[in-house]
Parts: sequence; C-alpha cells; structure tokens
Amino acid sequence: MKKFLSHLPAFTAVIALLLAAGAAQADEYDDAAKAFRSANESAAYFDTAYGYAVFPTIGKAGIGIGGAHGKGKVYAQGKPVGTSKMTQLTIGAQLGGQAYSQIIFFETAEALKSFTSGNFEFGAQATAVAITAGVSVEANTGGGASAGISGGQNDAANTSAGYRKGMAVFTIAKGGLMYEATLGGQKYSYEALK
Repeated sequence: MKKFLSHLPAFTAVIALLLAAGAAQADEYDDAAKAFRSANESAAYFDTAYGYAVFPTIGKAGIGIGGAHGKGKVYAQGKPVGTSKMTQLTIGAQLGGQAYSQIIFFETAEALKSFTSGNFEFGAQATAVAITAGVSVEANTGGGASAGISGGQNDAANTSAGYRKGMAVFTIAKGGLMYEATLGGQKYSYEALK
C-alpha cells in the first residue's frame, strides 16, 4: 500500500493528462482526418472504407499503473453518425506519457456495426513512441500480431497491417516519451448522434 501511495502524485498527473486529452474540439476531428488523408499509408483507405472513427488526441501515461483516454467521432459513408470514447487501463512495466492520433477504418457496414454495437475492445498491445516517431506492435483479438512505424504526420503507422476482421488501425505520434511492456486492451464506447 505504501508503494502505491508513493506513486499517487504521479498517478494524479496521469489522470489530469487523460482528462485533457479527452477534450477534443470539433475542428480537431477535421484536422486529424486531414492528417490521415495526407499520410502515405492511410490515405487510400478513405476511398474504400465504409466508415471510420477518428480520435484527434489520445493521451496515455503511466508509472507502473497507467491509462489512456480519448474522444472520437464515428463516420459512415463520409457522414458523422456518432461519438466514441476510448479508455485503457494498464498494469505492468511502463514509464512516461505520450499523445497520439488514431483512426480506425471499417471495411464494411458489418465491421462498423461490430464497433458500434456496444463496448468494443482491442486486445493487448506493446508500443514504444518517442516524440514524433513511433514504433508499435499489436496483438489483437483476431489473433496474430503486426507492426508499424510512424515518422510523423506524413507516415501514419498501420498497427493492423491492413484490414483484420474488417478493421484497420493507424496512429500518428503527436509527442511524448513512454517506455512500456504492458497488458491491457483499448475499450471503446459508442453513442449515436441524435
């Protein structure tokens, strides 16, 4: 218990970072989508995907115990249909913080329906991101693993190596430095626009 309490100030800072990352403005969604449209690997997906979910800023931080949070907007055939929140709690060897943009492309209407049907979750992942360059490896719920490298806004990393179970995930590092080897999945909630 004493060990946990000694990390309490740092954990409080992590929570503040996560809350700040979740406060995305409307223009941030457009700006993030434009960044992915101009990135080499992700640009073509806009022409073929049924829809996508874009998260302008996901803040991630941890010291032994960590987490990530971000708000996103979900689009079907180019039109906004809802909002999403991504949360992640991790326990394991980790230190630092990072911010990144993420986009999830849905190949078909069925893939979008899977994402929007309730609480959707990706599997465990391990990442290393330094300032604007990132290297990531992901083991996902569909089995198998993949890797990607991001060198900034014109080189989004595809952490899913194409569509897997009808979804493809890209990230663009925005900043920060974090070491981690953690277990914990990204969970997404969805709320339809009224």
